[in-house]
Amino acid sequence: LQISGYLNLLANTIDNFTHGLAVAASFLVSRKVGFLTTMAILLHEIPHEVGDFAILLRAGFDRWSAAKMQLSTALGGILGACFAICAQSPKGAGETIAWILPFTSGGFLYIALVNVVPDLLEEKNPWNSLQQILLLCTGIIVMVLLALT
Repeated sequence: LQISGYLNLLANTIDNFTHGLAVAASFLVSRKVGFLTTMAILLHEIPHEVGDFAILLRAGFDRWSAAKMQLSTALGGILGACFAICAQSPKGAGETIAWILPFTSGGFLYIALVNVVPDLLEEKNPWNSLQQILLLCTGIIVMVLLALT
């Protein structure tokens, strides 16, 4: 088995840990924020997990082993949620979410932009770059509208 498969599993576990942090902390804010965060992460995770599964297959894992390993990385999300809940201050959830939500959202933005911006800079067709920027802005507008409702 190639080392890239194991590195992908480690990265996926860390990613799932931050997802667990974000979901638990957002539920500490309110049910609405919790459900919105959960839906956003689910929409992100579907293509992400399919891609990770393909990486594991390419790295030499058989289908059953790749599926078991992908499922085991989900434990990172459970650990992240438990960490966020256990990190609550005796004074209330306010101090917990004061650092968890900015940490996780900053990490998500960093990863997204690190993946998107280099591709935009290498794009030869300006129309494709414009489409990607418009879709990125549309996503931001949707998040703002959901936050306002």
